[in-house]
Amino acid sequence: VDIGITGIDIVEESNVVVDRVMNLGFGKCKLCVEAPVADNITDVSDLAGGRIVTSFPFLTEKFFKKFDDEKGTKTKVTEVSGSVEAACSLGLADAVVDLVETGTTMRAAGLEVVAEVLTTESVLIVNPHSQHEDTVQLIKKRIEGYMVAKKYVMITYNIHNDLLDAAIRVTPGKKSPNITSLNDSNYKAVTCLVDRKESNAKMDELHDLGATDILTFVLSNTRM
Repeated sequence: VDIGITGIDIVEESNVVVDRVMNLGFGKCKLCVEAPVADNITDVSDLAGGRIVTSFPFLTEKFFKKFDDEKGTKTKVTEVSGSVEAACSLGLADAVVDLVETGTTMRAAGLEVVAEVLTTESVLIVNPHSQHEDTVQLIKKRIEGYMVAKKYVMITYNIHNDLLDAAIRVTPGKKSPNITSLNDSNYKAVTCLVDRKESNAKMDELHDLGATDILTFVLSNTRM
């Protein structure tokens, strides 16, 4: 295998050597130590020497090793798949190590986060021994182009010369705005990228400033 998409948690749990080409910005969550709310555990080291159930035994043992070394204990880590969060209520564990995104499932099981093991998201990974570097870079470039298209929209508007500097402060662009002269020499046309989440607020701000013909365009793909 030359290239793949997976989570940082899977890479770390597998303890393999791969090149992380880029973070993909989705699948974000945290691998956490979770314990019953009723137990009121505030110091994760109190769980050292206890029973931990998880789908991530390597990372869990690595996390608790420093506490075991300090306290002379041996934390019992049991690997399971499926509903890890049920282990505590079934009396099988003192705590669990599991992925937390919104926390809804965790809270429904009567658990709370005691400590964070790592933050994870989807990443593009490459075999460091791949013989297809050109293909890898092509795929990376195409993914980057799509991610930019999803993050930004193109905005264009007309603005009086006297207001141009103020308008550019509102829309500086990803790198720099494109400024074009119009038939009416008193005005300029400005085109640039703005963050999709900020586009409506930017349009309002430009309108209040005095810009006209303000339009936004959805991007299907880019090469930056």
